[in-house]
Amino acid sequence: MSFAEPLHLLALLAIPLAIALFAVERRRRRRFAVRHPAASVIARAAAGTPRWRSIVPPALLGLAAALLAVGFAKPEATVAVPIERASVVLVTDESGSMSAQDVDPSRLRAAQDAARSFLDRVPDELLVGFVGYSGAVHSVVEPTTEHAQVETAVDALNADGGTATGDALTSALDRLQNRRGDDGTVAPAAIVLLSDGKNTEGTDPLEVADRAKKLGVPVYTVALGTTGGVVERPDGGRMPVPPDPATLEAIAERSGGESFAVSDGDELDQVYERLGSRIGTRQEQREVSAAFVGGALVLLLGGVGVGLRWRSGFA
Repeated sequence: MSFAEPLHLLALLAIPLAIALFAVERRRRRRFAVRHPAASVIARAAAGTPRWRSIVPPALLGLAAALLAVGFAKPEATVAVPIERASVVLVTDESGSMSAQDVDPSRLRAAQDAARSFLDRVPDELLVGFVGYSGAVHSVVEPTTEHAQVETAVDALNADGGTATGDALTSALDRLQNRRGDDGTVAPAAIVLLSDGKNTEGTDPLEVADRAKKLGVPVYTVALGTTGGVVERPDGGRMPVPPDPATLEAIAERSGGESFAVSDGDELDQVYERLGSRIGTRQEQREVSAAFVGGALVLLLGGVGVGLRWRSGFA
């Protein structure tokens, strides 16, 4: 938190001064009671009142004063603000290797769960699209604020076939190439690519990454799985399906994005959470004086109200 007018915080120095004056006054009253016996009778009558009752009202007023001082200093907090017309396309591999269970309960299921969490976390205003692919592009959702459409496509993923990562990235870029904001400027966009294997068919994904760089669309890549991942073959044998983090890292680097390699569902969810908070928002300083002033008024009313209530003799 920062302050637009920090010099107003000097008003906080008045609080310890008031506490010191309060303590001096209490000592003065005790000396007065000793010098005047009649006053000691009143003091004994008040002895049945718990000591904390005499402390709570001034404490509440002191806290109110502190909040007011902070409010006058115009505190500012950094908040995430949605970017107008920002777009992201989730590109998700549904090749046969995604059925491997080295990620609990399976690579594909973990990817689906993470995508749903991503959709829950991103701003409602963010335009989200989707491309699901294996040996070819199977499902496409144009970037939309109707995130339920994307979730439906995510739920329909089915692990089968080869891996055409380049074709899937091309499909995503085609949907982001002509993006424009309401003022005619190019709106920010990004791609989140999740895959677990090497490209086996179609366009070279590194060439598509170069195109993404020219268009200003960073590709964030996630390599999912472990080196021990296997899938069952039709003949009953087992085929190793290790992930290919090197290629995905190269795609991210060449496009201006960032790469991640994860081996379990929790890690994947954390990556998607991080990307969800980063894509489609910008950090902005917002003044939050009203919150401090509102809290001060509540404490002020509480301190005055409690003091009057107890002074009038009500429990």
